[in-house]
Amino acid sequence: MVSVKLPDGSKRELKDGANSADLAAAIGAGLAKAAVAAKVNGQVVDLALPLKEGADVQILTKKDKEALEVLRHSAAHLMADAILRVFPKVQLTIGPVVEEGFYYDLFLPEGKITVDDFPKIEAEMAKIAKEGAPFVRCEASIDQANEHYRRYQLIDGGHNKFKQELVAGIKERGDQLTFYKHGDFIDLCRGPHVPNTGWLKNVKLTKVSGSYWRADANREQLTRVYGTAFFGKEELDEYFRIQEEAKKRDHRVLGEQQELFMFTEDAPGFPFYLPKGASLFNTLAQYARNKLVKRGYKEVKGPIILSEKLWHTSGHYQNYLENMFFTKMKMNDEKNPGKVIDVDEERPMAVKPMNCPGHCMIFKNKLHSHNEMPLRYSELGLVHRRELSGVRHGLFRVQAFTQDDAHHFVTPDQIVGEVKMLIAYFEEVYKDFNIPEYHMELSTRPAKSIGSDEMWNRAEAALKQALEDGGYKYKLNPGDGAFYGPKIDFHIRDSLKRTWQCGTIQLDFSMPARFELEYVGADGQRHTPVMIHRAGLGSLERFMGVIIEHYAGAFPLWLAPVQVQVLPVSEKMSAYAKQVHEKLLDFGLRADVNLKDDRLGYKIREASLQKIPYALVIGEEEMNKQTVNVRSRDKGDLGEMDLPKFFAGLEDWKK
Repeated sequence: MVSVKLPDGSKRELKDGANSADLAAAIGAGLAKAAVAAKVNGQVVDLALPLKEGADVQILTKKDKEALEVLRHSAAHLMADAILRVFPKVQLTIGPVVEEGFYYDLFLPEGKITVDDFPKIEAEMAKIAKEGAPFVRCEASIDQANEHYRRYQLIDGGHNKFKQELVAGIKERGDQLTFYKHGDFIDLCRGPHVPNTGWLKNVKLTKVSGSYWRADANREQLTRVYGTAFFGKEELDEYFRIQEEAKKRDHRVLGEQQELFMFTEDAPGFPFYLPKGASLFNTLAQYARNKLVKRGYKEVKGPIILSEKLWHTSGHYQNYLENMFFTKMKMNDEKNPGKVIDVDEERPMAVKPMNCPGHCMIFKNKLHSHNEMPLRYSELGLVHRRELSGVRHGLFRVQAFTQDDAHHFVTPDQIVGEVKMLIAYFEEVYKDFNIPEYHMELSTRPAKSIGSDEMWNRAEAALKQALEDGGYKYKLNPGDGAFYGPKIDFHIRDSLKRTWQCGTIQLDFSMPARFELEYVGADGQRHTPVMIHRAGLGSLERFMGVIIEHYAGAFPLWLAPVQVQVLPVSEKMSAYAKQVHEKLLDFGLRADVNLKDDRLGYKIREASLQKIPYALVIGEEEMNKQTVNVRSRDKGDLGEMDLPKFFAGLEDWKK
């Protein structure tokens, strides 16, 4: 007999060799039917894996996030099997789970796969799912005599060099070679999987794109086929409904329709803000400034270009080199007119990818006392970071962006209090933007990092204490910290339930020491401060893209680039319309007036398409009575009123 422990602390006795499926059946028929996989001693495994004495076991059902990942991983195998049936010459590589589904990278010696092929592939997938073939885990040796290894080699023709490379890597690491098979299909895999293909009835292919083997542009070009899977048809239908809605809300489309921003090939990945986009950007910037002033921040401004030496000191040169832009002096060759030569400079320069070294230099400008701390420097700093063309995406991934950045210089005993203040601040920001859902992740030391073990242990412990003292729930994200310190990231959920990483709090014991920063402590001695890096909105560009899609371009009144538009019925009312426009501006509203020689219906439709919160229609009657006829984007026709009454009725028109 083996004894295992359940999540509620109780224990169950099972026969020797029993597995998690047996445990689920022992608990109840309902759980046995709903069981997808199991978490044994913290690791997700197949239901069929035998349990060991004293194991902690949790049965996973469709309610658990890990179960959905298992389902999607199994769906990747289903798709690969179906593709081989439709395209027998395809060679398989790898097929991992991603945030919204899964993909498989494929090598096609000839021909191609397009979305037009999806119906044929999905038809085969449906047949395989209907068969209900069990997923079976197989361990094997790297030996032609081994049945599983031989079947794996032959499944896609027997000449797959990608498989040979994968197997060679496993052999070099000394890992166990494991496969999963269902029916006649077998693939190299660590698992786990759902019990059988019958679980995979709600699977759809989503898109196809190109990729490279090992993500190396110098290696073979592959075809990447994406798909998604859910436990129920309702969830699958809802996913595609959201995808269609997301297309309508695409910030790149709305940005063009509402004339907010543009891009050009002459400045790839560098946004140009059009007048209304600049207005939206400035509103976000002023909003950030207003919040910071109330919290005792001191705004500073540093140069965009700094010496290369500074980036060596900060550690960015060693850890961030490939993402940086560097300047290079050029001169005309006096001996060869028309020829331009690069000049080696005594002091080479680099464009800043981050603001933190500049803030360190400002702190170092004079000696500070512990009584001045926490000292909070803020900067709406423009930074530049190289991004490959394949990952640039509208405002979400650009090469120049502005951070609502700040750095706190604190004493060690102030860390927890500062972090708690920042968490409360971020909660206030998300409430202002009608973002009710978010979660926090604590990211710890990455493989590529600077600083001692002691420093990292202290920093991680401080962030953890701040979260736990405040009673905050958080997810541990091992190995994903910044190279100079651990961090707390805030992931917000928008109106389409998509998740975005925005705010961040990063703790840094290393950079202040590297820059030899000091303050005079209460003991009269000099000490090195601790530095907290933080950004609330993050990149203003990225946050702008997020809120464009969150609001579908229909911004709340306080945020709208144009809050009010005046619409005269005809040229006769133009003079009065201009007077109304001036009074709106004097009141402090962002307003404009449409004096085009168009019919009123067209003007109203244009204002509606631009999603302007208020349109003030002026006809002959309104002109004679010195009133306006108010049309609200959100509340409909509000009727005729004078301007004082209109002003009095405005709610939350600025923050």
